[in-house]
Amino acid sequence: MDQKSLHPSISDSAIDLAENNIGDVLSFAIEYESRDAAIVVWDGESELSVALTQAYRRCLPDAKFIEFDPAESDAVLAAFEELTPGDLVVLIQSTSFRLDAFRIRVELFKRSLKVIEHPHLARLPGPEGLIYIDSLAYDRDYYRGVGRALKERIDRTKVAIIDSGGEELHFPKGLEPAKLNVGDYSELDNIGGQYPIGEVFTESTDLEAVYGRVRISFFGDRSFSVNKPDHPITLVVEKGRVTSAIDSTPEFDQVLSNIRTDDGEVWLRELGFGMNRAFSQERFVSDVGTFERMCGVHVSLGAKHPSFNKPNIRKKTARHHVDVFVITKSVILDDEVIYGDGAWLVGG
Repeated sequence: MDQKSLHPSISDSAIDLAENNIGDVLSFAIEYESRDAAIVVWDGESELSVALTQAYRRCLPDAKFIEFDPAESDAVLAAFEELTPGDLVVLIQSTSFRLDAFRIRVELFKRSLKVIEHPHLARLPGPEGLIYIDSLAYDRDYYRGVGRALKERIDRTKVAIIDSGGEELHFPKGLEPAKLNVGDYSELDNIGGQYPIGEVFTESTDLEAVYGRVRISFFGDRSFSVNKPDHPITLVVEKGRVTSAIDSTPEFDQVLSNIRTDDGEVWLRELGFGMNRAFSQERFVSDVGTFERMCGVHVSLGAKHPSFNKPNIRKKTARHHVDVFVITKSVILDDEVIYGDGAWLVGG
């Protein structure tokens, strides 16, 4: 295979940057040791997947590289069987690999393997691939310092306010203990996950206490793509539910309709504080799961949020978790402004 021909928009210098960023992830986040075995499962179905595979070949010269073929899934599973706890698996996926009933990341974690997953790369064509490569940069001091400071502040918050420029969303009953996705696995059961990283997330301790209005600039549409309407949409939130959307679009109306059909009503659940400085209101990519790390605030619509249990939500029947991205002027926890001018103001 002529890999060079498959990534014409990704320059050699961009692959050099990918090598540097991935090397930092391996060393400082995953803490991979060269004595441990590594398997990289990849496909050649997108420019970005091929480029990342080249970068990993440089970073992991002794790893076993397997080009994914659904017809030969048994060979992939057999390769996994050769690994021992602490070894590494990297999944470079233009879409998302399917190995019959084998839930790849879950099963690998059960075996105490380290996992780095790069899914849905085909959703990031051309220049978006370069933004994705930027987003893999791992600044350990920033992620861990700001991330831990955000968690400490969230965990003792009594009142939170999101100011989206003339509109305020209120969380008057405190927030759930925050969860971190900052490349620090020292207190977690598993090492690794989906990349890029950079997020601290929580939700209201009392969902029905949330009220106010919030302006959004992007939303996840029905194809899991980032949709940017021509004008911001203002969500009206009463008793933790979105009751109306001002200046909405037909696509967003359909998203809300689908949530109401399956979940009964549109709950506002996750409150996510994204930290990845490669993404912003001006610098965005098409894949929602990637753009979710954007430096700023996002919230989720729909009843589904498996990280937290609520007595008034039936976890088994909750269907939707749709990320929407807030135009954030400031974030105020109690009386302290912790976000302003596009940056987090704690832990730096």
